[in-house]
Formats: sequence, structure tokens, C-alpha cells
Amino acid sequence: MTGISRRSMLRGAVGAGAAGTMLAGLNGPARAEDTTPIPIGSALPMSGLAAADGIEFKNGLDLAVEEINAAGGVLGRPLELHVEDTKEMGADLVSQSMQRLIDRYETPLVINGYNLGTNMIEMDVAADNDVIMMHYNTLISHNEKFKTDPARYYGSFQGDPPEYWYGPGCLDFLKKLSEGGSWTAPNKKIAIIPSANEYSIVIANAIRDKAAEYGFEVSLFETVPFPTNQWGPTLAKLRQDPPAAILVTHFLPQDLAQFMVQFLAQPTNSLVYMQYGPSLPAFREIGGEAINGVVYSTVIGCLPDEFSAAFRKTYREKFGPNAAYLTGSQTYDGLWMWALAAAIAGGPGAPFEKEQVAKVAGAMRRLVYRGVNGTYRADPEGQSAYCYPTQVADPSLGMPHQFLQHQDYKTDAKLIAPALYAKDAFILPPWIKA
Repeated sequence: MTGISRRSMLRGAVGAGAAGTMLAGLNGPARAEDTTPIPIGSALPMSGLAAADGIEFKNGLDLAVEEINAAGGVLGRPLELHVEDTKEMGADLVSQSMQRLIDRYETPLVINGYNLGTNMIEMDVAADNDVIMMHYNTLISHNEKFKTDPARYYGSFQGDPPEYWYGPGCLDFLKKLSEGGSWTAPNKKIAIIPSANEYSIVIANAIRDKAAEYGFEVSLFETVPFPTNQWGPTLAKLRQDPPAAILVTHFLPQDLAQFMVQFLAQPTNSLVYMQYGPSLPAFREIGGEAINGVVYSTVIGCLPDEFSAAFRKTYREKFGPNAAYLTGSQTYDGLWMWALAAAIAGGPGAPFEKEQVAKVAGAMRRLVYRGVNGTYRADPEGQSAYCYPTQVADPSLGMPHQFLQHQDYKTDAKLIAPALYAKDAFILPPWIKA
């Protein structure tokens, strides 16, 4: 037996599956010389409009730290998490938060959830300090910036596919739903409702630009403020020319819940698709019965499969019965993957130790990591995850683009696509008259 006890090894394996066993195997008696904690940094919106997500991202990191430390840490060194609040986010607040983590704690890794309005300045902070930075901004601008100078941005990783893939993925879902007979589209019209932020606009533009290829026509494209809960003017336009599907790419859960409450005052015979926000508890809590029938999607989130069962159980036991493991799972997987890469590379390195940090980055690029969210494999062209099935056809090499439906607001949403992962079938929303 190695220098870690059997009990500790098993504790690590329960939550993280094979990763826990692998990490425990990398920790041996020869690695017990340095037991000083490894500081890990995270710049998260713990207050402000995105605080609901920030809390869950921190929960995922807390659980990963606990399990990794139980498995022996990284080469015998325990992890120690430090968090900076990015509040209302933006380039200045996020870059300052990251720099404080690096300056105060000498963190070799900064792992974030998402932060809005940064123009991917996180990548420059990571490059200037030679640290690994992993994030879940879900932005094609990460890929575009990486391509401008791969050598400079070697340590920046996006833990999920960029938002662009929501566009063709959504259209493919609607087409298959109609062709499969479970939804009869009354016409070929789709209405696209983004909000005024990069993420929402990129998705909306991708849907608009690809609509004709999938047999749809865009009847309305209207950008609303970010944030917003006043949907009256937009709903009036939708009711004047009802589309087959309303695609809302705004993502704040409280605003999306208000859309449904106001929509149902005079619903149209339209399928309603929403972006990401319905995955958070606030959507169900505010919308109540009005959300039943809503379809939404995410390119990353904890899968409801056997592999993630232990994680889901542990997460809610630790953080409460309504905790959103769909969100916390993202940073959870990211930290586990980094820990394995750091152990394989012989240690995490430290800020400005470029040679060692580059070894960790190299290991992260080589790993094909099956976590509770599916499979992460770094796209060498942009250093973000591949998207299955619209970007890659092999589910073992891409992260599944999940489509879920709220069928009863009192329970978790049901995974209805893609077919290889689906646990339930689509049902017609109650406001649609067959």
C-alpha cells in the first residue's frame, strides 16, 4: 500500500470516480516530503446579479478540494482555496481580483466560473504571471484570443465549449423534434430574443445566420436590455405574429421566470426555449407552475447518469436539497482535471515558474477527462472543450450539448437530448394546443 491509507483512497474515489483512484496512485511515500498547502485561487461573483452562480461555483470547488485532499492532495500537498468576489464583474474588477489572488497567495492556478464584460482580460493576467487559468465564460472570444498568440496564452483553458455552438445545436434540436413527431410546428417561423451582452448576442446571431439551413425563417430578432424583467413590448410583437418557437438567449434566471409569468397571460402556440438560466433554483422558485414546459440547454452541466450519482448525492447533502449541482459540477470537474495534470507534471509550479507551469498546461492538453459533466478534451485551435454532437460526432471526445425540459417545477428538469444521454422524452407544453 502507498503512503495514503485505504480509507482515504476510497473516500477520494467515491466522489471523483477513476480520477480519485488515479490521483491516490500518484501519491506515494516518496512524495510526502513537502506537505505545504498549494494555494488555489478563484475569482467569482459572490455578490451582485450573478451571485447565485458564484455560490454554486464555489460549492463545486469546496467539494473538489475536500475530495482531492482526502485522496492525498497533489503529490502529498493539500489544496487550500482562496476566493475573491468579482461583484458586478467587468474587466477591471475581475483582473484586480485575479491579481490579488496571485500576489497575496502565490496561486499557480486561478479557476473561475464565469465573469461578464471582461473582454477575456483573464487570459492576459494569466499570461503576465505565468499561471494556469481555467474558466467557464463559454465565449468564442476566448478561442479567438488564444489563436492570436498561442505561446503567450498557453496556460488559459476554457472548461466548456464556446457559446457559438448553442446556435446550430438549438436549430438541430428543433428540427429533430419536429421530424420526430413529438412537436408539430405550426409554421417555420422562429423569434430570437437576445439581451445586450456578448454571450447572448453571439448565440442569437449564430441561430439567425444558420436558421435557413435548418428550414426556419426568422420572424423577429429583438435585443432587450441586460438585465430586464419588463417583457411587455416584446411579448406584444410576438403575439402579433406568433412563431413556432420563441428562442430567448438572455440567461438570468429571475428575468426568464418573469418572461414566462408574463407570457402565460396571453400565450401563443409557440415552443419556448431559454438559455441556461432555467438550470438555477431561482427560475423554479420565482416562476412556479408557469415554467412547466420550458425547454433550455447548456453545453456543460452535471449529467444525470450513473457516473455522476455519487457526486449529485454528496453535493446536495453538503449544500442543501435545492443546490444547483448542474453549475457546481463545472468548477468541480475543472479542479479535479488540473490536480491530475499537476501531479502528472511533477508539481503545480508557482507564479513566474514558466517551465513547470508549462508542463502542467501540457498535461492538461493531453488529458481526455471524463468528469461528471461529460468528456473534456482541449481543442488545440482554441484550448476550449469540444461540443458533441454539432462539433464532433464522437461522444467520447466531446462534451454533450444537453437539452432539458421543466415538466414539473417541483422537481429537477428532465434531460431530453442528445439521445445517447437522454433520460426522458419531450412533452408538449401545457399552453400549446395540439
